[in-house]
Amino acid sequence: MKLNPLLADFNTYLGTVPFSTIHPGHFKPAVEKLMKQTKDEIRQIAENPNTPTFQNTIEALAYSGLKLSQIQNILLNINSAETNEEWQKTTEEILPILNNFYNEVKQNKVLFDRISKVYDEVNKSELNDEQRTLLEQIYKSFVRNGALLNDEDKDILKQIDADLTRLKLTFNKNVLKETNDYTLKITHQDDLKGLPSSHVETAKKLADEKGEEGWMFTLHAPSYIPFMKYIKNRALRRKMSLAYGARAFKNNTYNNEKIVLEIAKLRHQRAALLGYSSHAHYVLEERMAQTPDKVLTFLDTLYAYAYPNAKKEIEKLAELARKDGIDQLEKWDIAYYMNLLKEKELNLDEEKLKAYFPLEKVIKGVFDIAQKLYGLQFKKTDKIETYHPEVHAYEVYDENNHFKAVFYADFFPRPGKRQGAWMTAFKEQWQKDGNDSRPHIAIVTNFSRPTQDKPSLLTFNEVTTLFHEFGHALHGMLAQTAYPGLSGTNVYWDFVELPSQIMENWAYEPEALSLFAKHYLTDEPLPPEALESLKKSLQFMEGYATTRQLSFGYLDMGWHHLFNPEQPVSVSEYEQKQMAKTQLVPYHPENNMSVSFSHIFPGGYAAGYYAYKWAEVLDADAFALFKETGIFNKDTAGKFKTLLSSGGTKHPMTLYKAFRGREPQVEALLKRAGLLH
Repeated sequence: MKLNPLLADFNTYLGTVPFSTIHPGHFKPAVEKLMKQTKDEIRQIAENPNTPTFQNTIEALAYSGLKLSQIQNILLNINSAETNEEWQKTTEEILPILNNFYNEVKQNKVLFDRISKVYDEVNKSELNDEQRTLLEQIYKSFVRNGALLNDEDKDILKQIDADLTRLKLTFNKNVLKETNDYTLKITHQDDLKGLPSSHVETAKKLADEKGEEGWMFTLHAPSYIPFMKYIKNRALRRKMSLAYGARAFKNNTYNNEKIVLEIAKLRHQRAALLGYSSHAHYVLEERMAQTPDKVLTFLDTLYAYAYPNAKKEIEKLAELARKDGIDQLEKWDIAYYMNLLKEKELNLDEEKLKAYFPLEKVIKGVFDIAQKLYGLQFKKTDKIETYHPEVHAYEVYDENNHFKAVFYADFFPRPGKRQGAWMTAFKEQWQKDGNDSRPHIAIVTNFSRPTQDKPSLLTFNEVTTLFHEFGHALHGMLAQTAYPGLSGTNVYWDFVELPSQIMENWAYEPEALSLFAKHYLTDEPLPPEALESLKKSLQFMEGYATTRQLSFGYLDMGWHHLFNPEQPVSVSEYEQKQMAKTQLVPYHPENNMSVSFSHIFPGGYAAGYYAYKWAEVLDADAFALFKETGIFNKDTAGKFKTLLSSGGTKHPMTLYKAFRGREPQVEALLKRAGLLH
């Protein structure tokens, strides 16, 4: 009988995942065996006859179950980026088992008694910062997962967590199914007016692949976004927009309305069981914002600046639309007229601009920037196996040629890949007994594919997306901590977006753009006037963009703070109520945001979507220091590298103040966005 590859040490180059040897059937037996091993580790810690100490209890627990955790990461990452029915079924079967296992650990009374004894009696002055943080984190994680509950309530909590796991997986599966199942077929060339030739070619290729005549469009971003931005035929834009907004909201098997309500109810019930007023109170206890009131005050502060600007900006779009005989601006008009206004006001043709951003050059550009800032070197390799032929693998080294990380990059949409862009880890960084175990980091995006005669040419929005996810990746790759639970992106969720969002700033800087923004045919640099337009674009329609983000933040707080599970509600009516103050165009009842809002329902941003704007305050304030000292200034970069490498070892504000010398100021963001006059 062949050995299960998940149970063996990965005898591969740099210990990377041997993807080709792994199939879904390996996971259940591997998880069962590794759970048994981890239970043995936990039992040895809990039943240790010696007096509880930081080392024999807290530290021992921090290093327990590392292999099990890695196997879980592999499963979840494949299920997000290269899934099929078999992978989905396996994930649905295994996640509840794992969640139940982790719940049992967190509710182990004998173990918690030892943790409490260390927490109460250890001399904290004898611990370093990271050790103090670990002690606090582990103690709190047990309390926040039911360690103080009675046995009956512990069972209720376990059932809630099992139900949430199942519902979140179904939510994601439904959105992916509905996204994949929709195509719009166009047979008359006149209906393609306005659409640039590269997108016409892509649509033709898709139709050919499916054995259809004409051109085909999908709800995946590289197809949907240019369609909404360029197609002149308003009826077709309407059709696509309504199809996108109706995902998981139709009267069929894949409708997510009941799931949304059930998740919101279960989260509220879970929070109440643990002594919190709402899920938001529970979540925000472990965030920089601390309380729902503080989040709502923050959103309202930005709203006061953004909404008046947004109304003026929408009126500009409405003026353009009226020239085309459109009396009422609708949501399917915004991207189209915004693009026309951008061309008019900024002289910025985003389609022409793409020629200066071939994917390969942009990748090299972010690598060069990372080298200038942090001394990192990226070496592409075929020695590392990947989970799909399109995925690239790199070895990452520091300025002294010491190995730092494995980096995977997965750029193009596929039927088995969920929408959006994200960074993840196949393996965390940690240090033990003189061994520095380095991380294996990945970024996953859905960029425009190359065509028959052109490489993948990125829109500028895709360029900033790549910079954003690469910022997250740097946070993971530069990790230098002792404990895996405090490593890399294991930080407060309203701090985790700082490394990603600050990275986007370099995409607007001439000194950085000169490294990679070159025409794919002539190698000519980006023209100065285009660069100037890009700088101006930082403030273009920023009132609208900010208001849109705020609307998602209000919706999130609505479901996780204001929601009353005792009052029956319609998902549609409740959503409309939460977003009413930010509504700029008519609401369409056949569409719904909540049912496909993956960030807050299956994702980790429940009661935390505000973090994107919160982190923008941090990033604008932090980048202002780079602007003062030089965008590649070694001292400033060195301080920020310390922040990145520290992970969650200190409170985020402590790390930020060590970098900046003071707390962040909101004015930097308002000025950058042109909202403060």
